[in-house]
Amino acid sequence: MEDEAGTQVEEPLKLLVKGVSKRYSAGKQRLEVLRPLDLQVKKGEFVTLIGPSGCGKSTLFNIIAGLEEPDQGLVMIDGVEGKRAGKCGYMLQQPLLLPWRTVEENVMLGLDVRRVPRKQAQEEARALLAHFSLSEFAQHYPATLSGGMKQRVALLRTVLFNRDFLLLDEPLGALDALTRLSLQMWLLDLWQEVHASVLFITHDVREAILLSDRIYVLSTRPAGILRVVDVNLSHPRRQEQLTEPEALQLERELVGLLLKEQQG
Repeated sequence: MEDEAGTQVEEPLKLLVKGVSKRYSAGKQRLEVLRPLDLQVKKGEFVTLIGPSGCGKSTLFNIIAGLEEPDQGLVMIDGVEGKRAGKCGYMLQQPLLLPWRTVEENVMLGLDVRRVPRKQAQEEARALLAHFSLSEFAQHYPATLSGGMKQRVALLRTVLFNRDFLLLDEPLGALDALTRLSLQMWLLDLWQEVHASVLFITHDVREAILLSDRIYVLSTRPAGILRVVDVNLSHPRRQEQLTEPEALQLERELVGLLLKEQQG
């Protein structure tokens, strides 16, 4: 980013993780989950973590969200260290919609938690549902929705809780292939529309390349950073870009790196 004089200016950070590590102890047993690692997300950036199953990605998310504390290192959101709870919208792989609440009421949930007046919360939820063509489902209950529709509702609920910074832990992982492709493009539209900063977890290398500005490759547990890759595909992203030579080469490199790491 450049200023009016053409001087290069460092883009502001939404998230800074510096030297964060984590281990768990139970009696004489110790499990080291994260060795000291660094990562950052710039404002408006889509960043993805990929790595072997069980390497500590979700633990890192819990630390960033303020659900756990690191043993050492610092986590800063918008340049502020300390209390992190409530400073991000956090979505897990399962949609976890409340079955007794309608779609509209589920989307409102984060605003209810924040004690936003009900009328205001309804207006914001309805506006978001209308913008993403989901108004016709507003009074439906989760049991009547498809898997892909439940994920859309859960994503909108997460956005309405905090649209500035989203932690998305494999939100598309449980979907069938066609629904997943559709949701990938829908997620990109959502990200660009709300101008969010996103930190995303996936095991799908092609998905990571399609969605991301930058990818962090994590090692087996205890997780460390193996490689950081900038994805230089143009925006707006399209599925066809995955067949471009640069994307295919990057996919081969990342798959090879992950396989090598998984096999030890």
